[in-house]
Amino acid sequence: MGRPRLRLSARARPLLLPLALMAIAASVRAQAVMPAPLPARVPTVGYVAIDRLFAETRAAREAHDQIEAQFAERQRFNQALFARSRQLTEQYLEDEATLDEPERTRRRREVRDFEQEAERKELAYRDELLHRTNVERDRVAERARAAIAQIARQDKLDVVLFRGVLWARPGIDITDKLIRLIDQ
Repeated sequence: MGRPRLRLSARARPLLLPLALMAIAASVRAQAVMPAPLPARVPTVGYVAIDRLFAETRAAREAHDQIEAQFAERQRFNQALFARSRQLTEQYLEDEATLDEPERTRRRREVRDFEQEAERKELAYRDELLHRTNVERDRVAERARAAIAQIARQDKLDVVLFRGVLWARPGIDITDKLIRLIDQ
């Protein structure tokens, strides 16, 4: 037994050929409209070691040195304040047994107030130091953003990563180029 033949009516037979030709033409037209798939292009990636950027650029080093110089006196003052606080505490502990109750209460309050003042000044110092450091880092980062965009255009990079990278092939590390560009 062979394949069963499709039986068309006498009226349908003349329409079969034009319909087949139309289907073939539509298929050819659809293929002509749809472009051939492009080969997948692997994106080019660059990487910046951000910690090196903030440690090795001249601008970052100068800002760090300037901040240290600006806050050095306050740091020494705070260290002296804490040394004086320890001295007052030790003196109070030595004298505590021999002091009468009103004098002991007064000295305990004096030591506590001095310690609180020293801690308040240290906290204010740290806040200002952190704020100033962040301002300078933002300045370096702004210059770095512009330099990264320039390097990315020159090297035709699609993506530049700077955080969350566990390992990067040395060939994609653009940190040295970036540092040289920023330091110009």
